Amino acid sequence: MQVARLFAVRIKLSPSVGAAAVNMSTLLVNRPQYSWLRELGLSEDNDGVYNGSWGGQGQVVTSYCPANNEPIARVRPATMAEYEETVQKAQEAWKVWADVPAPKRGEVVRQIGDALRGKIKALGSLVSLEMGKIYVEGVGEVQEYVDVCDYAVGLSRMIGGPILPSERPGHALIEQWNPVGLVGVITAFNFPVAVYGWNNAIALICGNVCLWKGAPTTPLTSVAVTRIVAEVLERNHLPGAICSMTCGGADIGTAMAKDERVGLLSFTGSTQVGKQVAMMVQERFGRQLLELGGNNAIIVFEDADLNLVVPSAVFASVGTAGQRCTTTRRLMLHESVHDDVVERIAKAYKQIRIGDPWDPSTLYGPLHTKQAVQQYLAAIEQAKQQGGTLVCGGKIMDRPGNYVEPTIITGLPHDAPIVHTETFVPILYVLKFKTEDEAFAWNNEVKQGLSSSIFTKDMGRVFRWLGPKGSDCGIVNVNIPTSGAEIGGAFGGEKHTGGGRESGSDSWKQYMRRSTCTINYSKDLPLAQGIKFE
Repeated sequence: MQVARLFAVRIKLSPSVGAAAVNMSTLLVNRPQYSWLRELGLSEDNDGVYNGSWGGQGQVVTSYCPANNEPIARVRPATMAEYEETVQKAQEAWKVWADVPAPKRGEVVRQIGDALRGKIKALGSLVSLEMGKIYVEGVGEVQEYVDVCDYAVGLSRMIGGPILPSERPGHALIEQWNPVGLVGVITAFNFPVAVYGWNNAIALICGNVCLWKGAPTTPLTSVAVTRIVAEVLERNHLPGAICSMTCGGADIGTAMAKDERVGLLSFTGSTQVGKQVAMMVQERFGRQLLELGGNNAIIVFEDADLNLVVPSAVFASVGTAGQRCTTTRRLMLHESVHDDVVERIAKAYKQIRIGDPWDPSTLYGPLHTKQAVQQYLAAIEQAKQQGGTLVCGGKIMDRPGNYVEPTIITGLPHDAPIVHTETFVPILYVLKFKTEDEAFAWNNEVKQGLSSSIFTKDMGRVFRWLGPKGSDCGIVNVNIPTSGAEIGGAFGGEKHTGGGRESGSDSWKQYMRRSTCTINYSKDLPLAQGIKFE
């Protein structure tokens, strides 16, 4: 696969900039029921570049609604010349931002959080309309950005390094943390607000400026979020390029990965694309933060509380139509509870309310693209060929949009190729195990290492699960789903998930560079390790 294809998951282009591919009257933005899009500053044609001023001279992109495949509005992405201009403006903006004291930077981030609060319903609705996730998840995603802003405000008064004991008299040994400069952020379609928020809020209080390239299929969300942030910067008389944006596809993503001026590149996406990004960044000895795929498992032991297991497994496997990186894709059931749990979950699947994602009563919406629908069908066919039995689901739904039935498959070997493949669709593979050692080994045998969870009342088992011979994932849960992480902890995974950490805990350290500083305040010059050089 060529690098040019790796960054552009789905882009629908008009034949020319001058002649719109989609008639203006057919755009959802012009229909009365979607008038709230105007509250977010969106119109028929939207600029896809921001660096203190708005622009965009690239080939026009039309954004489509996954629930009906109708066009929402158009965006003009960045050209390579505009990318270059934006990076230069971001570098100039950093000279201003780096001189702002960290607590003052935190105050600006607080205002960003408040501005997002004021638009949370409209922005959550846009996420639902453009990405396809249900309305409550869209609002919840914006809330994540708000929460991270609140967290970052406090962090802005706490970041720093220790004063260490020096072995030399009259010397001080300290750690100094400084910003890396320009942080590039490439985000995926499934969380078009929250993932940028995790990076943006923390990067800003650390003294960095940001350059954001959102997913090619959610450009309107990128534009709307940037408008909100830009207004805050302008009110504070700060350069808008502190939070720059360049909508685009493979050319922009590749440029960011190869650009030595990008001090840190944060990339969220598939393992396949992430590997290409990592190679390009490493080639220039750059710094990277990778949040890639997950093949997550819930393990249910014989002593588990099944009243917790069933709703947890359903939420984690069906939520966001199986399009979270933390979605449960493997459900491992002890042989003594296997049949009971399968029966209960299959019954719950049939009661899931499916509908328009912006309807507050809907629990399950469409897949993001038509390509994802084909991946769903292909995975089910492979699972059948490899010995799987279809318990429920397995078909495209007869309605507009990219709707498929949430699916449960049993009977596959734990190491079947399809079980070890992360397919970003709502298919749950149910596996039957006998022993704890067997279950732990199956959890760890896949290439990814993002999220995992066990359900048990055995405290000894809990601590074995958390220990060195337990789960090898970055997120290790007990009696809760694999998805739905809180912002206060570090989010990320091991192995082919990329090793990056975002959001809480000490993730801020990835956005800064550390210097070890020795200061001699005496009149003597003793050397370390007692070396004499006279």
